[in-house]
Amino acid sequence: MVGDSISAGYGLTAQEGWVALLQNRLKSQGYGYRVANASVSGETTTGGLARLPRALSVHRPAIVILELGGNDGLRGLPLETSRANLERMIALSKDAGAQVLLLGMKIPPNYGARYSVGFEKVFRDLARQHRLAFEPFFLSKIALEPGMIQADGLHPTAKAQPMMLDTMWPALKPLLTR
Repeated sequence: MVGDSISAGYGLTAQEGWVALLQNRLKSQGYGYRVANASVSGETTTGGLARLPRALSVHRPAIVILELGGNDGLRGLPLETSRANLERMIALSKDAGAQVLLLGMKIPPNYGARYSVGFEKVFRDLARQHRLAFEPFFLSKIALEPGMIQADGLHPTAKAQPMMLDTMWPALKPLLTR
């Protein structure tokens, strides 16, 4: 699991985050996977790319879940840079023998339609081009729901975490083996 504050569980206890809930679900359903959470609050695709080779070497994952790009978008970073970084992370993960699940993200419309639409397109295009397991908008069930986002207006609450797991689960489950 390589992500940003959404997966690092910003503002939550370690047990409340969706990544911990994923580990619990895998165990309760008889899957023998161990989830290594290499997520860092504030991470961009550039930072994730810099850290990924070591994480792949240390953890040797069967599946890599990529949840990065939101901070790139919020900072208005060039879409070409985000795309290239994500594409390189996909290649590195596949070269290491891992399957990849890409979790897409959206950004607020105040960045302008051209940037917002282009941002979403980066994820869709990469998923299609590389034939990845894909969840187009990981926060779809919670983004506009009362009580699901912390007071900062960005980070999901503890109450939202199970819904986030449920949103990504259908994309992950076909990658799992017992």
